[in-house]
Amino acid sequence: MTAFLEALFIFDDQRQCILDHIYNGRPPKASELRASFYSHTAPQPAVLYLSDLNPPTTAYSVRHANLVLIAICSVETAALAILEFLRKITDILEDFLGSPLLSQKIEENYEVVAQILAEVCDAGIICNTEPNALRESVEVSSTLGKLFQQVGISSSSPVLGGQSAVSSLRPSPVSLTNQPSIPWRKSNVRHTSNELYVDIIESLSVVFAPSGNPISARANGSIVFTAKISGVPDILLSLSALGGTSSQKSSGIARTMSLPSFHPCVRLNRWKEKPGDLSFIPPDGKFMLAGYEVDLLPYSLHDDHLPAQGSQGKLFLPATVDLRTGLGPSGNDFEAKLTLNTNFPGMQKSSSTAAGRPGSLGAGRVGSSSNAPFPFGGPHSGTTGAPTIEAVSVSIAFPPDVRTVMDFRPSRGDAQFDHASQRVEWKVPTNAREGSVSGTATLTGTVAGPLTNDERTDDPTMTEYYDSTTTASSNTENGMLKKSSKRNLMPQTISTSFTVKGWLPSGIKVEALLVDVKKSKGLGEGVKPYKGVKYLCVSRKGVERRVDVR
Repeated sequence: MTAFLEALFIFDDQRQCILDHIYNGRPPKASELRASFYSHTAPQPAVLYLSDLNPPTTAYSVRHANLVLIAICSVETAALAILEFLRKITDILEDFLGSPLLSQKIEENYEVVAQILAEVCDAGIICNTEPNALRESVEVSSTLGKLFQQVGISSSSPVLGGQSAVSSLRPSPVSLTNQPSIPWRKSNVRHTSNELYVDIIESLSVVFAPSGNPISARANGSIVFTAKISGVPDILLSLSALGGTSSQKSSGIARTMSLPSFHPCVRLNRWKEKPGDLSFIPPDGKFMLAGYEVDLLPYSLHDDHLPAQGSQGKLFLPATVDLRTGLGPSGNDFEAKLTLNTNFPGMQKSSSTAAGRPGSLGAGRVGSSSNAPFPFGGPHSGTTGAPTIEAVSVSIAFPPDVRTVMDFRPSRGDAQFDHASQRVEWKVPTNAREGSVSGTATLTGTVAGPLTNDERTDDPTMTEYYDSTTTASSNTENGMLKKSSKRNLMPQTISTSFTVKGWLPSGIKVEALLVDVKKSKGLGEGVKPYKGVKYLCVSRKGVERRVDVR
């Protein structure tokens, strides 16, 4: 399905339309859109069908800082593509106007913004969203003209050679003909220090059934590349994963990375021929090189022979949680247990095993200035030789009938109950300097349910707010109902969050990062760019354990 939009509107935090740009058809006016869009309860969903407009229209919205960008279309279109387009618009505007993106900047540079919106979309079809390519076609003379006027210089002043300031700064057509036609890379890129950085980030999401068996285990990965290098470099990034053989290393990465997506600069034919090899000419600066998914389950849910109860098979997790409910003499206590395991599989033990296995994170970045595969040395904190786990916390969700959770007794860290979210947040410190953080930590607490009739009448300030005829005495008159009520107050899910520097759950590694000197242009003779790699695993309430409350 092709992404198609009819108009783009930008509203400020006062719900005033500061810009509207029409691409196709006769979309509703900004005032009509504002009335219909904001009539829905905040926060409005990203995709909202406005049936009261004529014709009925779907609004796709993205919030950025104090601005709301809304794209509208009255026909069916690719929703995710439109939302991604709006995100890209905010990045482009920040690239041209500076960060943060404010309504005042848009109003003062309306001519530049109008040119950008006209270039990125043609008659409703998204066509060009590369900032480097836009800089070749968007005229910014109005902005520079204001700057020259403020300092008392005319844009056609003899000081500037009797021609427009912008035209003197823009490359001439002759110089552009000698440059390669690469839409994602600017012409004549120059850097005083040549550097290449690779950041591989994986977001971990695992769900355990009450039996202890994982029912879902996935990781969403992103490869972020930063190129600060002169000229037009031709780069080869080689990846590997567990399961590959010495004769065919690409087999491991092909089985590990599923649903890969790439930046347009990546040569797909090279990847198809040899999975794991990313050959590309990078944009200037930081960009998303690739994204992928990884299925971490060591077995299929349809297998006849599942692991025993509580067994995780080959699935390794640095942090797991468990929860016991209905404890104590009254049955209203619970116990949460956090288990940390920093014995990461495949962890390098010496400098010899670390050779050719780049990876660093933390205070310093380990890298190489040579053009060969990385000769990284011994383990450092936050590297593949010594991964570190940080920002560990546990979250326990409680039913809405819970009045409060009290009497916390953590064996480590600090816990508190958030009444707004009905969650217990338990933060567990990890300090690798004191030794290994592997082990278990426990938290116990007591759940308090709604007030009974006796408790309400004992407090004179509460009696006027409750009808004495509506009773909670069923919880006290019948023992079984009371027990069932307490069971309904117990949490049914517990999750943990953490960050691991120097380790990825998928096992993906960077084997080499090479610059092809023969294919590169304008790099400079004898230039050896500095190269660095980082690995980061992030889990935001991603490891979840379901509890069977009985």
